[in-house]
Amino acid sequence: MNYLKYTQYVYLIFSGFFIYDGVMKMNEGQSPWLSFFIAALAIFMFFFRRKFSKKFDDQNKNNKP
Repeated sequence: MNYLKYTQYVYLIFSGFFIYDGVMKMNEGQSPWLSFFIAALAIFMFFFRRKFSKKFDDQNKNNKP
């Protein structure tokens, strides 16, 4: 389950893509708000997963004999 530590960075990649998509839509005159909302949600999920990953790591360190 060591790979779960690195999957949180996938959210940053998604947020970068959706920010890029939103900027491209703004340049074309389309509505970019959905792309920016998804990017903000992905950034939130990154910090959420990182917080709980650290919490579980600390809990596992304290439970080892």
